[in-house]
Amino acid sequence: MIHIESSCNDLGSCFFHRTGFLGPKDQRIFLFIRGFLGSCAMILKYYAIQAMPLADATVISFSSPAFTCIFACIFLKEKCTVWDIVFIVFTITGVVLIARPPFLFGSNDEDLVEDYTDRLKGTIAAVGGAVGTAIALVVLRKMGKSVHYMLTIWYYATFGLIESTIALFVLQEWHLPYCGLDRWFLVLISLLGLGGQVFLVKALQIEKAGLVSIVRTMDVVYAFIFQALFFHRTPTWLTIGGALCVMASTAGAAVVKWYTSSKKTKENQL
Repeated sequence: MIHIESSCNDLGSCFFHRTGFLGPKDQRIFLFIRGFLGSCAMILKYYAIQAMPLADATVISFSSPAFTCIFACIFLKEKCTVWDIVFIVFTITGVVLIARPPFLFGSNDEDLVEDYTDRLKGTIAAVGGAVGTAIALVVLRKMGKSVHYMLTIWYYATFGLIESTIALFVLQEWHLPYCGLDRWFLVLISLLGLGGQVFLVKALQIEKAGLVSIVRTMDVVYAFIFQALFFHRTPTWLTIGGALCVMASTAGAAVVKWYTSSKKTKENQL
């Protein structure tokens, strides 16, 4: 046990001896932005899952590639092609089909089981989370490999702890669930959430972003499956149509990016 503790301490000291807990001075502002917005996006996503169906919240959160394209054009000066505009339109269409605003679909939508006020709050939270995720991804792209991926996750977890603590005190909700099983669920959520962040950042470092984006669209499929299995709720055709629009947008953007990068590589080799 002591040997394991010593090894962990040595690993931690070796890692932070090179960069420090704050990271390189010229990258700290980006690390702060990534940590703050990344944790805000996750908090908003969890709220959206509570306020609206799981599959709907997951699909809307996947609209982040459209916002990523917009912010990349603004802050990274990346070109916005015709395909990018098409994918953005597909994403917005998907979000509208899922949110189903009354001024387009009428105020008495029979497919909506929950109160539309809650659904609207969940939609706003999910879109806000998607925007926060998009900016965080743009910041990660800006930093590149100049910062160790574990340091970005360290900022993400630290800001998440601080923001959650402040929010709980403000909302007067600082108490653990009464049921013992729910407490274990909280632990499981934290472990799976952190593990997901580690695997995502590592995947972006060892594999092309296009392929990672395509694989990540499977989250939507899993959300529909889990919603049907555990909550016994079948998605509506409008929700499925919106999900297909968002997934097509994400997958299409990834394919176009992969094709463009492959074409440039071949031209450079020639």
